[in-house]
Amino acid sequence: MNQVQLGSSDLHVTPICLGTMTFGEQVNEATAHAILGRSLERGVNFLDTAEMYSVPARAETCGATETILGNWFAKNPGVRSKLVLATKVAGPSRGMPWVRDGSGMTAKDIVASCNASLQRLQTDVIDLYQIHWPERHVPAFGALYYNPALERSATSIHEQLEALGGLVQAGKVRAIGLSNETPYGVHEFVRLAEQHGLPRVATVQNPYCLINRTVENGLDETMHRLGVSLLAYSPLGFGLLTGKYDQSGTEGPDAPKDARIARFESVRKQRWGRPEALAAARRYNALAREHGLTPARMALAFCYTKWQVASTIIGVTSVAQLDEDLDAWGTTLSPELLAVIDAIRWELRDPAL
Repeated sequence: MNQVQLGSSDLHVTPICLGTMTFGEQVNEATAHAILGRSLERGVNFLDTAEMYSVPARAETCGATETILGNWFAKNPGVRSKLVLATKVAGPSRGMPWVRDGSGMTAKDIVASCNASLQRLQTDVIDLYQIHWPERHVPAFGALYYNPALERSATSIHEQLEALGGLVQAGKVRAIGLSNETPYGVHEFVRLAEQHGLPRVATVQNPYCLINRTVENGLDETMHRLGVSLLAYSPLGFGLLTGKYDQSGTEGPDAPKDARIARFESVRKQRWGRPEALAAARRYNALAREHGLTPARMALAFCYTKWQVASTIIGVTSVAQLDEDLDAWGTTLSPELLAVIDAIRWELRDPAL
């Protein structure tokens, strides 16, 4: 895999990134370390985590994923320097008081979170530090509409950028990014950075997959014109695009007990648990099989080959799953197949937005 540059930063990463939010909940430390070793062996140089992981988020496991990564770095001297490490500062609480006190995300919160992440990760620098979700109100995580009446922002984007700039200046962070952002948010972060000489965002990490292509509703133009790179998360639609839920009931995935969607009860009430999302996934999964592909291979190849995507974040629970996802690299989808994919999207739109 050729490496790609993230925005205008000096970070160069593989077009596949290992996401780690399963570590510490679905995946124990020993298995996580085996996955990390295999990923590096196969050439992946990009890891993504967050202070609130593992998922589903619980007070007992908050920070566990970063701790697992830090322990792996400590056990394997020299490995850290081979990798681009990304983590995230959590936004306002969203019902998780153990992640963030109060309703906002202050500049002090950003600095304190970064210092805590550095300690758990047992590293001196975070290569890419991202805001996990906006401090201001946005329609995200399954919400459909922006509602000005819900605005409770207390920390301006300028203040957030100043805090991030201080971390860059201190040598604790190399580049900054956003996550679960909107076109407005990307434009404002870039505008203020250029106006005030502050760090320019290099990336936005948003959901992107066959059942959620909302990035293509204007955010892709914003990012292209501003030189900001997309990190695509949930390329398999929280498992719906693997085909493992195709035989379940019509009212939502009847998930195996060890599946993320079974453990993450709130998911059933959000985008991935909608009956429409499952119905759309089944259409795409059937299409993959008609073309001699597994559903997962087609879904991953779709992300791997889209011009909008700089790096696709894959989440796995075993070395075998990791190998399967990496083996999908190099798969090309014919123009005819892509045309049918677009036709299904025209009919069903983005049910997991």
